[in-house]
Amino acid sequence: MKFERQIRYYYLKLIALRDEPHELALGMTLGVFAGMMPIIPFQTALAVTLALFFKASKITAALGTWVSNPLNWYFLYYYSYKLGTFLLGLPERKAIFSSIMTAMKSGEAPMVLVVKIVGAGGTIVGAFLVGGFVMGIVLGPPSYLVSFHLFKYLKAWRRSRKEHRRWRNSDR
Repeated sequence: MKFERQIRYYYLKLIALRDEPHELALGMTLGVFAGMMPIIPFQTALAVTLALFFKASKITAALGTWVSNPLNWYFLYYYSYKLGTFLLGLPERKAIFSSIMTAMKSGEAPMVLVVKIVGAGGTIVGAFLVGGFVMGIVLGPPSYLVSFHLFKYLKAWRRSRKEHRRWRNSDR
C-alpha cells in the first residue's frame, strides 16, 4: 500500500507543475541525460545544475534521473561500459568489469560501486563516462519529445478543467 501511495503522491506533484511545457520537458531531458551517466549518487546534482544553467525545471530534471533506478542500473552500466570501450577503441578488461557488475548485481551501495569503478583506473572510468554520455545524448531528444507532448497535454487538461469549473459555477 505504501508504494501505491508514493506513486500517487508523485503523480499529483507531476500534474501540479506550473512551468511551461518546454521548461518542464527540457528539465526531464536533462534528467534523463544525467541518469545515463554512471555516477549514481551524483546524478540528481548534475541534472539540477544543468537545469539551472539551461533555465529548465529543476523538479523534472531531478525526476528524469529516475530513468536509472535500481531495477535497471545493471543494464545501463553494462551498455555504457561496452559502448565506451567500443568508441574509445579500448580492450575490454573482463575481470575488472566482471567484479563491478557482480557488485552491482549483489546490490552494493552506490558509493561502493563508484569506488570500485574509480579504483579500476582511468580507462575504465573513461569508458563508463563516454558510454553514458553517448547514451544520454541519444536518449535525450526522444525524452524531450515525449515529455513535451505530455506536459502540453497536462496544461490543456488543467485549462479545460478550470474553464469547466468556472462554467459550472456561473450556472449556480
